[in-house]
Amino acid sequence: MFEPSEARVCPECGLPLEDIRKLPPSREALEDEAPVPPEMETVPFLYAARGRGALAGIALLGLVAFFLPWVREQAPELQVLTGFGFAERLQWMWAPFVSWVVMLPLVLSRRSIHAMRGARLAVGFLAAIVIMTVIMRVAVVPESTRHRPVRFEWAYGLHVTFVLGLLALGIATRFGGRVDDMRSNEARKGDEMLH
Repeated sequence: MFEPSEARVCPECGLPLEDIRKLPPSREALEDEAPVPPEMETVPFLYAARGRGALAGIALLGLVAFFLPWVREQAPELQVLTGFGFAERLQWMWAPFVSWVVMLPLVLSRRSIHAMRGARLAVGFLAAIVIMTVIMRVAVVPESTRHRPVRFEWAYGLHVTFVLGLLALGIATRFGGRVDDMRSNEARKGDEMLH
């Protein structure tokens, strides 16, 4: 009604004038808005249910397992290699580390049930990358020859990584839970139309 430079107070009632964009919505506007569905409500950052906490914990443990011993070599050299040691020699062995690093913020950034359910495929794909990398590492081994004997045994870091990948894949299939068992945090009047 008035330009910003024209008046600071209403000439008829004396109320201060404000920019309409700074005012909160009216009661009528709030009543007209549709309620937020329970699956779209934002959950707290530390929300751990529906597989969110489990997947974040598995991703952290996976990062730790990457630096645990993966193989103990007895010949041709005496050495212990971690996942990091393998990755320094074979570039494709960075895949588990990258998968765990990507999975952690991916899971933690899903702040609604709808977003968690939408990320199932991506989280499952990252877990499958970890599993396939371990399988490829175990399946493709250097061959021993008469002039260059190769003796080694797989260490617990590799086994832990494989189990964590399987757990993450299993939990990823149910990440976000079911839709039909959700409770809303928003207060309802009771007269809303449900369907």
